[in-house]
Amino acid sequence: MEEMELVQIQLTRKTPAPKPEWLKARAPVGENYHDLKRLARSLGLHTVCESAHCPNIGECWHHKTATFMMLGNLCTRRCGFCAVPKGRPEPIDMDEPRRVAEAVAILGLEHAVITSVNRDDDLVGGARIFAMVIDEIRKQAPGCRVEVLIPDFQGNPEAIGIVVNAKPEVMNHNTETVPRLYRVVRSGARYERSLELLRYSKELNPVGVTKSGVMVGLGEETHELIEVFRDLADVGCDILTIGQYLRPSRDHLPMARLYTPREFAELKIEALKMGFRHVESGPLVRSSYHAHEQAASTGLIALQPSA
Repeated sequence: MEEMELVQIQLTRKTPAPKPEWLKARAPVGENYHDLKRLARSLGLHTVCESAHCPNIGECWHHKTATFMMLGNLCTRRCGFCAVPKGRPEPIDMDEPRRVAEAVAILGLEHAVITSVNRDDDLVGGARIFAMVIDEIRKQAPGCRVEVLIPDFQGNPEAIGIVVNAKPEVMNHNTETVPRLYRVVRSGARYERSLELLRYSKELNPVGVTKSGVMVGLGEETHELIEVFRDLADVGCDILTIGQYLRPSRDHLPMARLYTPREFAELKIEALKMGFRHVESGPLVRSSYHAHEQAASTGLIALQPSA
């Protein structure tokens, strides 16, 4: 009888590889960070910085820059990349725009970024909240520029028109990924719908700045990214942001690979050839990262000197 060979089973957990230096963000500390957190809590507000686990929260909050997230903290969609909580949302809070504007005024912001969860239960109602917050910020913080990062409103022209007609300085809607990956990455979204939203926004307000963002590292090919950049340029998009996808938890989509800073630089070069007025490309870049400078660099929006 032949002897059986014993197989050694390794029971110890494999140590994860350390993060490369270019992915290490500043930890959220300091007086400004805690002040902004207290302010958001006191006004009953949410920030996408916290809800989406943004790696730049330490840097941005240190500089009193935050992206306020309206329409509650529960999203009606289940996108595979996003850390924002999902579920059945509460009724729309009609006083929320006033409180957001109050926070913007208290912080003395020169460029406010406002986003929201998806509210597929009330598309027009969600759009009206965006219009209201733009109006409230103009009342409570005159001179502050407003950038809105909006959902797709399921392509509803009335809802999109309500936001565009409120004349935000920047109309932002993220494309997020390449068409091939939409089904797994962006639940309930359509690539063509996002492009049409940006095109329609430019049609309604030709002098307004439009913006979109793309994540890399989800399994896309370079040629697919270039095609997305070209499609965005063709619908008149002014600003493009390109950042690394980082998996929020084991319940989210796995990261296919890390792009190097050199690759981000190369993507920026390719995108700029297509006519974008500004391209922000880097491992830690997120849609509202350095939003103030992005808008000013288009030449369409004046950059006010800091007080």
